[in-house]
Amino acid sequence: MDSVNTLPRSFRFLHVALMTLFFWWTGFYIAPEPLQAQDTVGKRIFYKIDLKRDIDKAAFRLVHTGLEEARKMNADYCILDINTYGGALDAADSIRSAILRSRIPVIAFIDPQAASAGALISIACDSIYMTSGSSIGAATVVNQNGEVLPDKYQSFMRAMMRSTAESHGKKRLVNGKDTLWKWHRDPGIAAAMVSKDSVLSFTPLEAMENGYCEGMAQNTEEVIALVLGQGGEAYLLEEHKMTALDKIIYFFLNPIVQGLLLMLIIGGIYFELQSPGIGFPSIAAVAGAVLYFAPLYLEGLAQNWEIVVFILGTGLLLVEIFVLPGFGVAGAGGIILIVTGLTFAMIDNELVINGGDYDLRPLIKPLAIVLVSLTLSLYLSVYLALRLYPTRMFSRIALRTKLTEKEGFVGVETSSLAFAVGKTVYAATDLHPVGMVEIEGKRYQAKMNYGFAVKGETVKITHAEGGLLYCDKVN
Repeated sequence: MDSVNTLPRSFRFLHVALMTLFFWWTGFYIAPEPLQAQDTVGKRIFYKIDLKRDIDKAAFRLVHTGLEEARKMNADYCILDINTYGGALDAADSIRSAILRSRIPVIAFIDPQAASAGALISIACDSIYMTSGSSIGAATVVNQNGEVLPDKYQSFMRAMMRSTAESHGKKRLVNGKDTLWKWHRDPGIAAAMVSKDSVLSFTPLEAMENGYCEGMAQNTEEVIALVLGQGGEAYLLEEHKMTALDKIIYFFLNPIVQGLLLMLIIGGIYFELQSPGIGFPSIAAVAGAVLYFAPLYLEGLAQNWEIVVFILGTGLLLVEIFVLPGFGVAGAGGIILIVTGLTFAMIDNELVINGGDYDLRPLIKPLAIVLVSLTLSLYLSVYLALRLYPTRMFSRIALRTKLTEKEGFVGVETSSLAFAVGKTVYAATDLHPVGMVEIEGKRYQAKMNYGFAVKGETVKITHAEGGLLYCDKVN
């Protein structure tokens, strides 16, 4: 029988409704057809990419794909519309490198902030335009808590800022018979934007005076007018649009969504602990893990070892549930490995291990997210279990059978089970590994020491512990 049809009708309706809403939100974007030759005759083509977000792996993906689309479109210019307070240094360096390698001139349009990593990206562009009230600079390297990192990080950032400014070369200034070569972007000024003490930032007028801004504009159209000059040359403006895959990835990279997925994983494991066996809670936990790791893996954050650690942790929990009695080393180790895998998957490992030095501070935020999500999930799981347990709907997805004396089940203390030790009895239910055995017309809860037994098979009781009879299969 199809397992989907065993779910309540309300669950199936909710599933369809959520999927419809999700795909409506993401909007399957179909890439535009290439511009026809007759549309571009005598026109300059400008391709605009919005970079109004924190600088991270997803931002690099956005810029990289945008530059590639601009190349395929044979665009004359690419406009990078920037509004950011910074982000990850490795992602900013990747974006910087992509801009410097681009054969299409890239124009930075700062509207209104290009701070920290945003300043590095802007300086990499061939020209810079700023709106009134905007600023550029303040590129000091800090950790995720806003604390200034040691000087070796600042030194590296200063060198990167200098080399980026130097990449634009020098311009020739002729004064009578004298010829002067001057940096197009002064490397010393770029380096001054990185400091532990006095950090340099520019307003639009200050940036223009120091060669870090070609002009002021209030919108994209004004930027294009300044680039083309007074001739009023015809142009086409194309904007980069995210594909459905991009939207899906960005959706699942949202910290709130990640927290909900973590709660789904932990909640699924919790409900599975309450009723061992492969059911809806297991499917929910697996689905949550896939949706959690897949976007992080595609963005280069989640590494293979982090996924393996998470799987090993889950495996240890399963061993604790199905093989080893009680809660011991396997269970505790499984929880530690699960938390470790989930935490490290959220960040770039190079932030923790850099040149042989270890910095655990970047782990604070993701670890807090994992632990808070884990705690909330456990509380909500207990609450929902108490509320949903008696309901008919919950019985479709989780075991709710009560083992009462009226049904032939008997709850006893361990001391009163001593009479059963050594007896050979029949399994009254499947032992996977927990179930019931029947002794003298009464049922007692039992657990297999190793493996499983099906209803009707013969088992021998080896010992009693914690209100359970432990059994071995009789061959």
